Amino acid sequence: MFDPMKILVTGSNGLLGQKLTDAYKKRNDIQLIATARGNDRYPDKGNYVYESLDITNYKEVESIISKHKPDVVINTAAMTNVDVCETDQTGCDALNVDAVKYLVASCNKVGAHFVHISTDFIFDGTRGPLDENEKPNPLSYYGQSKLVGERMVMENCASWAILRTVLVYGVVSDMSRSNIVLWAKNSLEQGKQINVVDDQFRTPTLAEDLAQGCMLAADKKAKGIYNISGNDFMSVYELVEHVADFWKLDKTLMNHAKSEDIKQPAKRPPITGFIIDKAKNELGYKPHSFLEGLEIVNQQLTTNN
Repeated sequence: MFDPMKILVTGSNGLLGQKLTDAYKKRNDIQLIATARGNDRYPDKGNYVYESLDITNYKEVESIISKHKPDVVINTAAMTNVDVCETDQTGCDALNVDAVKYLVASCNKVGAHFVHISTDFIFDGTRGPLDENEKPNPLSYYGQSKLVGERMVMENCASWAILRTVLVYGVVSDMSRSNIVLWAKNSLEQGKQINVVDDQFRTPTLAEDLAQGCMLAADKKAKGIYNISGNDFMSVYELVEHVADFWKLDKTLMNHAKSEDIKQPAKRPPITGFIIDKAKNELGYKPHSFLEGLEIVNQQLTTNN
């Protein structure tokens, strides 16, 4: 009798978490344990187990992980609102640092492989796109907290992969937060004038592609650091232009802006974006183009409405 691989996902109510549930539900070789704080927001229940889990509580983390003894834990939970991290540093540390420590300790106890999601915001953005060997130098408290989390994984975890990603976009039926693509589309549809920075450069990542990267790393129990993002390097202004073109929206509503003009509590790295050759060669990672990503989002918006 064949035993399915047990995969526990934290943050399963988030965008990436729900994309992982979508994909894992279709696989018979996986037993999924989805976990998040509070009630399960995934619409189509069945074919997975849900546990309410507050990862900032060590006893809860230890209890759930020792109960299920997963083969792999994928940590998609984090405080990712960069400005909130800057103003609520205690909350940021609880989710991005302390929780990682608890997950690592609990994974080590049951011999689980740990797949941890990190970010391009650990870099200062003086150049890009970047490979896995680039030296981190975060500009924001968020970036700093994610870097501390990474180091905790590298130094203390028996078996780990860190997947760094960039500007994730996508849509699920129950969204707790918006993202750049949906913000641009909704604002332009409502005829709002929007200020868009033209001095920040990224390789935007479709949520399905990031989920694919997580699953490949889990299947292979890949070890080390991998960049998982889109292929297409562009400015945030160009990104919003693509959104406007795709949905045939009015580009005259877009105003060019510089990062320093937009008053935000946290500094953003000007240029990041990733070189993803390692993930392609070692994991078999195949991201969609940005245009294909917009087509996928459009199909899902049409289906969800």
